[in-house]
Amino acid sequence: MKRFILVVLIFGMLSVICWASGLQVIAHRGFSSVAPENTMAAFRAAAELGVAFELDVTLTADGEVVVIHDDTLGRTTNGRGDVSNVSLAEIKQLDAGSWFGAEFAGEKIPTLREVLEHFGGVVPIDIEIKDRKPHEPLADAVVAEIERLGLADKVFITAFNPYMLVRAREKNPELRRGMLTGTFKDEDLNPLEKFVLRRLLFQWKIKPHYIAIEDVRVNRRNVRRWQRRGYAVLVWTVNDEAEMRRMIELGVDGIITDYPDRLLKLLGKQNEN
Repeated sequence: MKRFILVVLIFGMLSVICWASGLQVIAHRGFSSVAPENTMAAFRAAAELGVAFELDVTLTADGEVVVIHDDTLGRTTNGRGDVSNVSLAEIKQLDAGSWFGAEFAGEKIPTLREVLEHFGGVVPIDIEIKDRKPHEPLADAVVAEIERLGLADKVFITAFNPYMLVRAREKNPELRRGMLTGTFKDEDLNPLEKFVLRRLLFQWKIKPHYIAIEDVRVNRRNVRRWQRRGYAVLVWTVNDEAEMRRMIELGVDGIITDYPDRLLKLLGKQNEN
């Protein structure tokens, strides 16, 4: 335990420095290639590696913020049904690790509070707020958990739904916000809605600090355009080493990956040259 704390403190400081001065390595759902996604084991592995990590949050039936990607329980636990229809007490009875490997049997779905209490301020944490209607309860609950621990300057929030970010900004304007691309399909919007959501809402109401782009949509023109406007550019989810190399050459500000160890090695090799 002492060794873990020492490693986390050392690499945590390095991660904060990296966030300010170089490319940010972000472990997707924790270090999800070596431990079950969105679990304390995956977050611990990312922290020991000294990298930031991303997680997903939603609400239980009794209004608790839990860390899980899907709306349903079946893929990553031995439970069934919608997360929104299950209480926290019921969720805590589930096994969220055995599907990944026998050595993770008994791993639990964590609450956002548990994750922030263990890792808040140690490494940067990207909290993706899942789409949910109405959006206010989830956004409000996430902001409340961040503020309760005084971590507004240690985490950042991202969402596909811009209204989540609008609400979060209303609750705490100091929170760093990132807009995930791909929110709206053109065919689903009339021209007026496109204008309001893509221009006014994006620029005026959200005022994001980061733009998170799917890797297949990234090119030099997009990266430069967003950076000239003052936004940091994050890319998701990049697992192929050749694609990692391409993103580095394009000058993105952060890469979200299931394999942060590969990316760190690649960055180390580039620094040697």
